[in-house]
Amino acid sequence: MIGPLRRLRMGVAKSLKPSYDVVIIGGGSHGLATAYELSKLGVKNVAVLDRSYLGSGASTRNTAIIRSNYRTAQGVAFYDESVKLYERMSVELGLNVLFSQHGHLTLAHTELAIAGLRVRAETNQLLGVDSRVIFHDEIRRIAPALDLSSRPRFPIQAALFHPPGGIIRHDAVVWGYARRAQERGVDLHPYTDVTGIDVVEGRVTGVQTSRGPVRAGIVVNATAGWASTIAQMVGLRLPIVTHPLQALVTEPLKPFLDPVLVSATLHVYVNQTDRGELVIGAEIDPYASYSMRSTLPFLETSASHALELLPAIAGVKVLRQWAGICDMTPDYSPIMGITPVGGFLVDVGWGTYGFKAAPVSGKRMAELIATGRVPDLIAPFALERFYTDSLIGEKAAAAVSH
Repeated sequence: MIGPLRRLRMGVAKSLKPSYDVVIIGGGSHGLATAYELSKLGVKNVAVLDRSYLGSGASTRNTAIIRSNYRTAQGVAFYDESVKLYERMSVELGLNVLFSQHGHLTLAHTELAIAGLRVRAETNQLLGVDSRVIFHDEIRRIAPALDLSSRPRFPIQAALFHPPGGIIRHDAVVWGYARRAQERGVDLHPYTDVTGIDVVEGRVTGVQTSRGPVRAGIVVNATAGWASTIAQMVGLRLPIVTHPLQALVTEPLKPFLDPVLVSATLHVYVNQTDRGELVIGAEIDPYASYSMRSTLPFLETSASHALELLPAIAGVKVLRQWAGICDMTPDYSPIMGITPVGGFLVDVGWGTYGFKAAPVSGKRMAELIATGRVPDLIAPFALERFYTDSLIGEKAAAAVSH
């Protein structure tokens, strides 16, 4: 296994074919999942292009939290299928992706927040997703390190407990998809920058790259934070604004925190990895930018808010920070499917929550490409919803609620 992974990481010295049936721009979890699922459906003349190494973007610049306790009926059904696919992924890909389902706690600090969690819990339960509102006794049993006293500025009053939630190894997901896709005949081309997309009479005909032109009847945009810049190559404006998202990781500690902790009030979330590190993240930065630089204000704010939840970690050292860029839509839901440009498909607008959706997105986008029909599961996320006033308002469960 190590040999194929090393070749993928370093990039294979392989020439681009003159033409492909499908070209996928973006070598992250969504692009690779789509390519893999296409190969299963018999569409194997596929190329995945990425300007850097595979998984160099949002797929490995996230905190790898998996859950399905969203608020809208469309979102819950969509992410629930993704969780089920993640549960089978190690067997499917023949690689242990280390999916640890220790639960997910969304904390409520006010009566209004509790009411919001009740709505989410009821929506989840109606759609068959395990999610319920719990209070101090059960919170203390699940996460004994939490400060449940009245001392904090915003005392914890309740929580939404989602047992299937957890964390996963994002690099394993990327390499698992990449290896299987390549074994099935998909061409993977890292370090191949797309410089333009050819459009003739309203339909894509190919792409221009740093390694030469390639003909293609279908082009898929799966570039996360760079989605709007790729769309501009075909003259398409997307309702997307790109924001940085930062996170930090501490030194390893003995295991003490099983569930993922999220506080929308404090704009912070915390989980402990299988190596013992605490991963701490927050809301997107409040400015639009393509910058992937870490900042001191994020470190100060996130650390102070994490200490309000877990005062015992006051002496823990921070090892590193990182940032990624997120493609945010007005309703905090993705944009998937066809566009006004023939043959140009999008799998974008994922904001801070795209990694959760990689398996289901790949499966359903591949179904769309192979059959020409939009699957029911992704139909609500069509670009046209922004012109028909049919938005899917998911901010209540998708802003900081990783």
